[in-house]
Amino acid sequence: MVDDAATLLNAARARLVAADAPRERLGEVVRPRVLAGLRAPKIVPRGDAWRLGVLLVGEKTVYAAGNVVRAGDPGRRGFASDAARARAEVAAAATRGGFGDGETVHLDWKVLDLAALGRGEPTGPLALANGIPSIRWSPAAGHVPLAGYLEERIALLLQPPQGA
Repeated sequence: MVDDAATLLNAARARLVAADAPRERLGEVVRPRVLAGLRAPKIVPRGDAWRLGVLLVGEKTVYAAGNVVRAGDPGRRGFASDAARARAEVAAAATRGGFGDGETVHLDWKVLDLAALGRGEPTGPLALANGIPSIRWSPAAGHVPLAGYLEERIALLLQPPQGA
C-alpha cells in the first residue's frame, strides 16, 4: 500500500505526463523599481503546474493554490465596484508580464514542504490524519485521504464534465 505523500504525488505526475494533461502557468507580481514609481507592476511567469483542486503539482515541486486570474486588457470600461477594477488591473498586469489574453495565471501560491509532512508536520492543505497523507480541500472541510483526492482530481482534469 502506498502511504507516502511524495510517492502518491510522483505517481500522479507520471500519470499526468503520460496523459499529456494541460498545465496552467504560475506567476509572480513584480513591482519595477523606478524613481517616482511611474511604471505599473506586472506579473511574470514562474513556471507551470497541473491544477488539482487546491494543489498545483509542478515537475518537481508541489504548491498550495492561491488566487487565479485570467490575463487580459481591461480596456476602457466602467466598473461596478472597486473590487472589479482591482481584478481588471491584475489581469492587465499579467498581460504586461507576457501572458496571453485569456490565459489562466496562478498567483500567491505557496511551496509545500513534503519532508515536513513526512515528519508529521502539516504543510498547507496537507497533513497526516491517523498516519495517512490527507488533504483539506476547503477551510471548512475535514481531511480526506490524499490518494482518493488525487485520483478524483486527475479524472476531472483528464475528462472534465460537459457544460451544464
